[in-house]
Amino acid sequence: MFTRGKSLPVLLALCATLAVAADKPADTIAHLTQLSNNWDKAIWEKKEAAIAANMADDFRMIDGYGNVEDKKAFVADIVDPQLSINPYTVEEFDVRLFGDTALLSGRTKMTGTHAGKPFTSNYRYIDIYVRRNGVWKIVSVQVTKFPPERPPG
Repeated sequence: MFTRGKSLPVLLALCATLAVAADKPADTIAHLTQLSNNWDKAIWEKKEAAIAANMADDFRMIDGYGNVEDKKAFVADIVDPQLSINPYTVEEFDVRLFGDTALLSGRTKMTGTHAGKPFTSNYRYIDIYVRRNGVWKIVSVQVTKFPPERPPG
């Protein structure tokens, strides 16, 4: 555990190490993949601070119905006590790098309950991450739902 006064230099050194490592495409992809995996886990575990920490303040989401949500609304929806999301896996996961912008995409079948009623949501998504001041944050998410009668693929 860090002690007060000594933790700042250690944290700055760690951040500098991560920034240098992130300059290599393979390292950047591995780092972004880990951020994405951690964010998914924080979502189904309802860890509000971890969910919000991965998001830029100017975050926007376009959901499967075309609605737009900001960071505050997104986090509130996820941590709503009436919502329970089961752990899920991401298929067809891909990371594309464009300098300080990265597009992470995949396909997910999410299940859970809302207000006690079970739900299933099959969708393809794209998460847009931007590196600002050496730190990657998610700035935008767009979700495209698959119709219930049409299997993905």
